[in-house]
Amino acid sequence: MSEKTNQFLKRADEHIELANQQLNNNLTLGEVSASFMYASARFSTWMAASSFETEEDMKNAKDEIIEYFVKEYKLSLEEHINNHLVTYDFSKNQS
Repeated sequence: MSEKTNQFLKRADEHIELANQQLNNNLTLGEVSASFMYASARFSTWMAASSFETEEDMKNAKDEIIEYFVKEYKLSLEEHINNHLVTYDFSKNQS
């Protein structure tokens, strides 16, 4: 695995660690997940905005911006669902 990949995964793990810490504050999985997704969308929007010179330029690219981030999120979500289907211990969810 390349150093670039290792750093990518380390950054992702740091975000997950923060989410897990928030679960210790009497928050539900849904509450933490919702704020995690909201923060990701907010940061991604700021990142996209910082790459345009004008509001009009960003407005013209709005659909492409949304399509890009939705596609990337869907790819990641599919990857992790497929992984959990073969590795997750669902028996620990049973009461």
